[in-house]
Amino acid sequence: MSKMDQYISQMPKAELHVHIEGTLEPELKFQLAERNNIKLPYHTVEEMRAAYGFDDLPSFLKVYYEGMSVLLTQTDFYDLTLAYFKKCVEQNVIYAELFFDPQAHMVRGVSFDTVIQGIRRAQLEAEERWDVKSQLIMCFLRDMDAASAQDALEASIPYKDWIVGVGLDSDEAGNPPIKFKEVFRNARNEGYKLTMHCDVDQMSSVDHIWQTLNEIGVDRIDHGVNSLEDEALCRELVKRKMVLTVCPISNGYVTQSRKTAEVKKMLEKGMRVTINSDDPAYFPGYMNENLIATQRDAGLTKQDVTTLVKNAFSGSWLSDTEKQIMLSQLHTYSETTQVS
Repeated sequence: MSKMDQYISQMPKAELHVHIEGTLEPELKFQLAERNNIKLPYHTVEEMRAAYGFDDLPSFLKVYYEGMSVLLTQTDFYDLTLAYFKKCVEQNVIYAELFFDPQAHMVRGVSFDTVIQGIRRAQLEAEERWDVKSQLIMCFLRDMDAASAQDALEASIPYKDWIVGVGLDSDEAGNPPIKFKEVFRNARNEGYKLTMHCDVDQMSSVDHIWQTLNEIGVDRIDHGVNSLEDEALCRELVKRKMVLTVCPISNGYVTQSRKTAEVKKMLEKGMRVTINSDDPAYFPGYMNENLIATQRDAGLTKQDVTTLVKNAFSGSWLSDTEKQIMLSQLHTYSETTQVS
């Protein structure tokens, strides 16, 4: 391992874009299937991994939603989430904002209560055992209708203290941000922060990013790489200090590129870009692997890498006090750790 790889691996990090259902590793999937008497279409872990041959967003989503079938009980969601936090400990991720998709479970007959209570139990345990802090972002599925999203929003109200914001994910084709304008306005009125996926190389990507800014009024944009196609949009993102949560390894599976050169361009333009793992059980690579791949591909300096991580802490939805504590940890680490 090079000194740069060591620097990345050992630095304190924050992750702002990870789908908890997307951390369901094949080994755990088999365990939960056995527990819940569910027959999977694969016989071995290797066979399951071999089926992860995605070449676009829809092909990934098909397998992603099929994989959720093993998640039925509060304990299942607890086990899933705690497994992710164990990975955080290994990779020195000290803070994470987790997406979860309640609609994908509610349509299977799994209650909102079951999902969030299992996740919450793991969050509390991870903070107590390992001092890994986290917050939840509830995502709406954009390929379902706005009424379904509103139902999920209403189901979340008793748990508002456990949820920091709402997002929008799943298949973007034919499902622009404006489709959910009213639901997101209602979510804002409930006190939630707002973010939306603007996936990479989708039809009307640039228009959708503009919609999130001007029609929805988001606090953050997930992915958003195609903003580089519009200089006026880049300037607007810089002006608004908008955080972009880029996921290089997943980009390499659903498009023809990890978009790491684009990350470097974003840094050069002063855009608040961050690096994240997205769905690391399906796109192999957690935070360290994504940061290392980005640094190697784009030839990033120590300062560049540190800026990416600094952007994540400063752009998180932590309190200002908590941000400063974690940024201080990062600063101390960076100042006392040599790369060359």
